[in-house]
Amino acid sequence: MITLPPLRVREGDVFVLADYFARRMATELHWEAWPGFSEGAMRALEEHEWPGNVRELRNVIERAVYRWDDWERPIAHIVFDPFDSPWKPESGPVAANENRAAPAPLPAAAGHETVSDLRAAVEAHERAILELHLGKHRYNQRSTAKALGLTYDQLRHCLKKHGLLERGSG
Repeated sequence: MITLPPLRVREGDVFVLADYFARRMATELHWEAWPGFSEGAMRALEEHEWPGNVRELRNVIERAVYRWDDWERPIAHIVFDPFDSPWKPESGPVAANENRAAPAPLPAAAGHETVSDLRAAVEAHERAILELHLGKHRYNQRSTAKALGLTYDQLRHCLKKHGLLERGSG
């Protein structure tokens, strides 16, 4: 039986393995070249604890390469937990001095008393918000997602749901 130390204590292995897994995934996706990782992405990879060890690293890297939409620029976005959500309940009490984002203001109630189909009204409101922010961000989905506090995948799901995946759809 061979016992290896965990990835988090094997200095230098994260970069070598990340590069290997990323190049392999880029080849599968038929990228013309491997752009590498940005400094920030590499720092994040090195600083992560890797509780899942090499298998977790491989999954994180393959997901990052698959989701990156510009093979000419170094990969700059790494998602360690694909199931993380900005709406996930907090695990414990929040300290009084902790900085928290202010909740978004509620929309004006004008015309709400005439709503007879709540689901349709919510869908229309959500679509209007998406269209507004897409236009504000020149249809850049990454910056639109960030502005709305969503992950890129969450935004893509909303766009698909409302038939807004192509620019100018309406």
